[in-house]
Amino acid sequence: MKYMLLVCADPATRLTSEQLAALEKDTDSWTEEMDSRGVRQQGSQLQSINDATTVRRRDGDVLIADGPFAETKEYIAGFDILDCADLDEAIEVAAKHPMAEHGTLEVRPFWKP
Repeated sequence: MKYMLLVCADPATRLTSEQLAALEKDTDSWTEEMDSRGVRQQGSQLQSINDATTVRRRDGDVLIADGPFAETKEYIAGFDILDCADLDEAIEVAAKHPMAEHGTLEVRPFWKP
């Protein structure tokens, strides 16, 4: 079953340069492990929320705004597409992600029509 793993970060969280370096190294290790297990299909870190563009259509008008869609404490910093046997495996994979210590990981199954 395919799952979207949304990696969410809190802009108020400040990490030292040492913590950032460790996070990057740990994330590379996590990526290698999940790729070797065959559960990670694709993933990427995203640009800053300052680079986001929001597009809406209301009453036939296209509305474009700078920034993310919602005013929330956390923002989506990256994503991974997982192919896991079940939700339990997807949760296990998410729990091992290094950002689980600093942010939030949202696991959502792909839509099944």
